[in-house]
Amino acid sequence: MLSPPSQGINVALVGVGNCASSLVQGIAHYRGGANDTTGLMHRSLGGYEPGDIRVVAAWDIDRRKVGRDVAEAIFAPPNCTARFCQTVENTGAIVQMGRKLDGIAAHMRDFPEDRTFAPSTAPEPDRDRIVATLRDTGAEVLMNYLPVGSQKASEFYAECALEAGVAFVNAIPVFIASDPAWAERFRAARVPIIGDDIKAQLGATIVHRVLTDLFAKRGVELKRTYQLNTGGNTDFLNMLERKRLASKKISKTEAVQSVAASRLVDENIHVGPSDYVAWQNDNKVCFLRMEGEMFGGVPMNLELRLSVEDSPNSAGVAIDMIRCAKLAVDRGLAGPIHPAAAYFCKHPPEQMTDDEAFAALEAFIAAG
Repeated sequence: MLSPPSQGINVALVGVGNCASSLVQGIAHYRGGANDTTGLMHRSLGGYEPGDIRVVAAWDIDRRKVGRDVAEAIFAPPNCTARFCQTVENTGAIVQMGRKLDGIAAHMRDFPEDRTFAPSTAPEPDRDRIVATLRDTGAEVLMNYLPVGSQKASEFYAECALEAGVAFVNAIPVFIASDPAWAERFRAARVPIIGDDIKAQLGATIVHRVLTDLFAKRGVELKRTYQLNTGGNTDFLNMLERKRLASKKISKTEAVQSVAASRLVDENIHVGPSDYVAWQNDNKVCFLRMEGEMFGGVPMNLELRLSVEDSPNSAGVAIDMIRCAKLAVDRGLAGPIHPAAAYFCKHPPEQMTDDEAFAALEAFIAAG
């Protein structure tokens, strides 16, 4: 039995970068697209359509975005993703100044302003103010789109979600949902959480996982593999600071290791962002190599090059995560929503194969 839809889903955004741009454009595109289902994994999910999502609040730290309607801010520099929806109506949600904490890597100050963040000098809000905004706007889901490595900032907004009683969707590789202590706090507070680290619709990680699973199912022993990724958006610029990559590398590597027939030793697997190439903008290129042994111990290798617009590649997944979070709210669920996390995230609390996760997700959606 499907949960009855309400008038919509009220979402608050932390970070108004390229991913938020693709999400907001996507909501507008499919709201006006009538029967257009291209690119959607689910047109209707538990009775909710993509166009049922409303952005009611947003926070950022860039002076070119703070004070502007979300519909305008998503096209402000340094955002550089594809503009696939030409008409995005004002949301009525004005981007508010957020907390900086560890959300800005020091090296980003050394790059041209159209490529990097331009921090606002407006006063930063305290937790009480953010919690009040979440409550006053009727937000039901808080979406975390902070830069990779924003541990303290992510924890700050997770605390706000807990206090406001708002479901938390963690799209970045900071471990909240997959951390037992945090998971228990959300469970005890009767607040749902989905995370961690969004898995793109057809990105490097899901392709690498599917091929790794194929090796295992076809009896090919995977001996060594690498996944090298380049891009030119602020995400890749931010990740030039290697210290910010610790959780990202763990998340992406474990996503592949978890479906291998047997775990590879560390020196035989390398998965992670590799370099920043400014002219690529939001285009991400993945170079994938897998070496193995087939029947009789005969060697083989596979090489693949994948090129995708990075942020739209995750937006459809984000729309489904938001709708699953809303279903969890409707049903009074709390803590990690395992089927959604396993299918949509690289580092969920419980890893499953993609076939198992898909079956679990469809059962969750169909449940009353």
